[in-house]
Amino acid sequence: MQEKTDLSKVKDVAEMLLMTDVCETSYSPMVVQHPFTSSGMVGVRTGGELEILDITENPDNLRLWREQMRRIIEKADSAYLLYLLVNKPYGLTFLKLAEPYLSRNDLSKILSSAWIMSENPNSDVNLTKRRLVSLFRSADPTVLMDEEERQMLADLDPTVTVYRGVTSYNADKVRALSWTLDYNIAKWFATRFGGRGTVYEAQVCREHILALFSRRNEAEVIIDPKDLMNIV
Repeated sequence: MQEKTDLSKVKDVAEMLLMTDVCETSYSPMVVQHPFTSSGMVGVRTGGELEILDITENPDNLRLWREQMRRIIEKADSAYLLYLLVNKPYGLTFLKLAEPYLSRNDLSKILSSAWIMSENPNSDVNLTKRRLVSLFRSADPTVLMDEEERQMLADLDPTVTVYRGVTSYNADKVRALSWTLDYNIAKWFATRFGGRGTVYEAQVCREHILALFSRRNEAEVIIDPKDLMNIV
């Protein structure tokens, strides 16, 4: 891990992601998939005027938008600001690619935000469970968690009961990193799509909890699945 973030290398990562294809959807041009936009309709300044262009319509519009984004990337003065430019579903992908060039502080700050902002980080196809666990182990707890979260973690019993709710759609994701201290939250996740999901219970030693996040009011704890005990 870098002692100091190599910002030029992180910018190279951002520019590489910028050049990836814009994937259209059935709702295009309003909805697309790309690391820097979720819509094909983007604002681009041309001749001092802000113009709304459809980047799925022709290559010239896409080129103008990319040139504008490249200028924004070049002006960024921190790795975290570059991360904030990235479309939320791609936050962990950005972190994975930028990790070799990040300081521990920047890695921790980006991981904390990217994990919390991701809709389903346990199912991110670009990161294995092992890689995610490695990221959490590398992070600085004082940056990864806020003061309240660190205190909540310190106040837990030596052995902690945790819960995970799964639906029929993710029933094979029991041994995931995300669990909760609150049974009712796990139950909500198990039934949120109207189906009859399952709530699993397990134990874990407090010292094996990699992080605790309370900012989404989910009492979420991050655990290496191999450290879970007595799953029922």
